[in-house]
Parts: sequence; structure tokens; C-alpha cells
Amino acid sequence: MKHLIQNVKIYVNEKTYVKDPESSDLGKRILLHGVRLISEVGFENFTFRKLGALIGSNESSIYRYFENKHKFLIYLTSWYWGWKEYQLVFTTNSIEDPSVKLERALEILTFPVETDSSFSHMDEVLLYQIVINEYSKSFLTKEVDRENKEGYFEIYKRMVHRLGDMISEVNPGYPYARSLASTVMEGALHQYFLMGHFPSLTDCRNNHALYAYFRNLVFSSLKEQPHG
Repeated sequence: MKHLIQNVKIYVNEKTYVKDPESSDLGKRILLHGVRLISEVGFENFTFRKLGALIGSNESSIYRYFENKHKFLIYLTSWYWGWKEYQLVFTTNSIEDPSVKLERALEILTFPVETDSSFSHMDEVLLYQIVINEYSKSFLTKEVDRENKEGYFEIYKRMVHRLGDMISEVNPGYPYARSLASTVMEGALHQYFLMGHFPSLTDCRNNHALYAYFRNLVFSSLKEQPHG
């Protein structure tokens, strides 16, 4: 089982990259140090030139993997959601009780990220901070509709549907499963952002409070609607 877990690969839409960065040592270094650099300087100040200098490689070598930094951000955030999907499926697959399964899913989406030794080329903790602070920049663009049609956000959308299905399993009569699912996924990120930057705008002070908030929100919502 451990061997199988170590060989897991997160598949990201191939249109987000020119060459699969996980196919070479250089590509993996681009991912690892790219995450570290964005975490340090922010996405606005991040450039392939700076990344090239950091990894001791020409800027042009990075363009062989990614067309621009926008697609690099889409790749990183897609990888993150693919990783969370892997955790969600692996962790909840054997749980039969729909309520317990949903509670476990909420834990996965609201508890802080820990380093995953299965993926040595990615710093999941720093990537999570990037998702909290920068994720909206990957889709709040004029190109969002075209990129959506090309499947750039497919993994994220699939995650919403998976969580929505779990919500519907608890209460098949609840009519807003996907709306509630997307609210949880976006809301968890936003609450962490508020905790770090605008603490007076949230009542959550730690991950346990955040989980309790979303558990209350979800299950209270489901109780208010009649079962089918």
C-alpha cells in the first residue's frame, strides 16, 4: 500500500503546460522553487527570470515548460485541487455512513495542510498559502470563459461535484448541494485569508473553530430542508 501511495501522480490539464514539469528533474525543480518564490514575493512580483536565477537555469528553459506565469499559477492551483481530491477519495472511500463521510470531507477542506511525503517535488504547505492568497487570480481574468471551456478548472469543478454528491447523500431533498459545496470550498480559503489579514472580520481563530463553523453551516442547512 505504501508503495502504491508513493507512486501517485496528480494529473493536470495538459493545456496548462508546454512540457509536463513532472517528467524531468528540472521541471520538478521549477515547481518546488516556483512555489517557494511565489510564497516569498507574491504572484505579482514573481517572474520566470527570478525563478531562473533561483534555480541556476536560463529563463528560456522555464518557458519550455510553461507559456507564461498565468498558466503556471493555473497549473499549481490545479495540482493543489487534484491533491485534495486524491485525499478526499482515498480517505472517504471506505466510509459508509453519509454523515460521517461528509464530516471527514469537511475536515480535509478546513484543516491546515501538512507536508505529503508522497510528493517530494512540491511544498504542499506553501502551496496552500498560495491558494489562499492567490487562487482567485487564476480565474478572475477576461479569458476565464475560454479557459473554462478548455478544461483548465476541471479538477476544481470536479471537487465541487464530489462534495455536492456527499451533501446530497446526507439529504437527497436538499436543492442547493452544489451551491453549498462551492461555498464551503471558497469559504474555507476566504476565512483563512481573513484570519491572517483581517481577523476582526471573522469569529474563527484556528482550524478547529473553522471546521466547527462549516460543519454547523452545512448540517444546519441540511436539517432545514425536508428529506426526499
